Amino acid sequence: MKRKRKRKLVHRIEPLLYLLPFLVGIIIFTIYPTINIFRYSMVEGLKMPLGKEMAKHCTLLLANQGSNTCDLTWGFDNFKYVLQDKYFINALKNTFLYVITVIPISTFLAIIIANLLNQKIKFRGFFQTIYFLPMVTSAIAVGICWKYLFNYNYGFINYFLGFFGIDPINWLGEASKNIWTLVIYGIWSKLPFTIILLLSGLQNIDEKYYTAARVDGASSLKIFRRITVPLLMPTISLVLIINTISAFKVYSEIFPLFNGQAGVTGKNLYTVVFYVYDQFFIKGKYGRASAGAVVLFFIILIFTLVQRKVTERGN
Repeated sequence: MKRKRKRKLVHRIEPLLYLLPFLVGIIIFTIYPTINIFRYSMVEGLKMPLGKEMAKHCTLLLANQGSNTCDLTWGFDNFKYVLQDKYFINALKNTFLYVITVIPISTFLAIIIANLLNQKIKFRGFFQTIYFLPMVTSAIAVGICWKYLFNYNYGFINYFLGFFGIDPINWLGEASKNIWTLVIYGIWSKLPFTIILLLSGLQNIDEKYYTAARVDGASSLKIFRRITVPLLMPTISLVLIINTISAFKVYSEIFPLFNGQAGVTGKNLYTVVFYVYDQFFIKGKYGRASAGAVVLFFIILIFTLVQRKVTERGN
């Protein structure tokens, strides 16, 4: 009996032991930083990280002022400041505009491209490789290439628009055009990952559905609308959620395009993550930066839950 109990205990513990390294990594690199951010966001006027450095600061403060206490002031002042800051409000507007334009357009294009790549065409492997290459290329290197494509004087995009009689557009030098520069680049950058997921979803659709539809004389467009899209909806829902979360955290796309600045003026293309970066690393306002990060966390959480409910009802 004891041996059986030991065996049962081992069988129960064994999976946990396999998962232990992953769980430790999640606790150290995800859960602990998240808890810390919530703590930082509630400390008013915080100008250095909580911990040993803060303790040293308090010791010096007590020695200089002759005070007996060095209490941190806790409250919601950081949130009040952030939500009233015009730069944060502008960052929210830019981020939402980026999300509601990039995600639908990139998903729509990815569905079409993935469907074409799933067909039995010549050089299919070659075309798949071309579309997947950006996945293994440095974001900074790609961003620099796009910076040259958007160049006002000799960029390929303005050269291409010239064939249609459109005057050159100052994509990088005019503040009002900066957001659309980011949107175009964002659509392109989202395609590879989205195509990979959608292509895997298409390859899991049973061929018998297509065979039955062709026997009934259904056209290719009707097959796509009535069979491919409905059966692909679970994958599309997953893609929408993942890409939406990623789009809300847009930052790396801005950095190479505008030489590390948030747009041509340095502030006109603030996104929420860029605002957090600026408050934390440039201005040293740890509490305000953490408050901005917490606000973004709840926005993404609410947006994801709503999106999930909508897609579940659609299915």
